Amino acid sequence: MKRIFGIAILTILMACNQVDKKSTVKDSTKTDSLTVKNEVSIKDKQKSEIFSQYVTLKDALVKSDSAAAQKSASHLQTSLAAYKGCEPTAGVASKIAASNNLVSQRKDFTVLSADLIALLKNAEIEKGTIYVQHCPMANKGDGGDWLSTEKEIRNPYYGNEMLECGRVAEEIKSK
Repeated sequence: MKRIFGIAILTILMACNQVDKKSTVKDSTKTDSLTVKNEVSIKDKQKSEIFSQYVTLKDALVKSDSAAAQKSASHLQTSLAAYKGCEPTAGVASKIAASNNLVSQRKDFTVLSADLIALLKNAEIEKGTIYVQHCPMANKGDGGDWLSTEKEIRNPYYGNEMLECGRVAEEIKSK
């Protein structure tokens, strides 16, 4: 009886040890794939600048920094106003810049993102990939999309509350 009990304990310990080793391998692989920097280059300089400013705004919302979001949205608003056809979207960026309320900024970010996704789907990307990401829980369950230069999910709608909530819905790649 002692022998059977000893073998059972040994088997459990060995099985647990194997699970730990497997998860360590997966974690290091995940980290390696996430550390690869994706540089995006867009042929149209104005679209490139708009995208860069948008990413800065998105990152401010990820950090839940309403002051940085205001500043980024202000720069983005100026660039959008100068791009023919983007005047209504510039108005949305202006609303984000005028508010210091994160909930309000994030709600307007949904509209801004939808407009910029449409704009950048037709952009001539010379290098890199733009990821269209989606959070089904954003906006009280209505969902929300955003653009990112990284495949890793960093949710601008919830920040640290649900940083990794979402998925990559689409990839916009160079042609």
